[in-house]
Amino acid sequence: MKTSMIIAAAAVSLFAVAGAQAESYDGVQPLVSANSRADVRAGAVVAARSDNPYGDAVSSHVASLPTSSVARATVRNDAVAAAHSANPYAEGFGQGVATASGSVDRASVRAQALAAAHGQQLPL
Repeated sequence: MKTSMIIAAAAVSLFAVAGAQAESYDGVQPLVSANSRADVRAGAVVAARSDNPYGDAVSSHVASLPTSSVARATVRNDAVAAAHSANPYAEGFGQGVATASGSVDRASVRAQALAAAHGQQLPL
């Protein structure tokens, strides 16, 4: 039993030694650059003054004014005509107003309205 314990301890110590190897430390790496100090500074100034391509508002620039071949007076007249026309999005658009066929006597319409207001049956 003592021999098996020694063999087990030797195996564990071999695994510990194999896993305990560390990387070598080479110190701080020297800075190697092909650009001069002036070139780097000029590039930094350009980068600081340009837009941030990763910012939230990169595509929120003000749009330029559109150019049109239509005269200003024509556009204004069309807008006035559209404002005075019927609303195409209104409820009941296109149904129109029923036109009265023939002449309507104002007195008879008034009498019928008074009769309806007092709860009397209208003659149909």
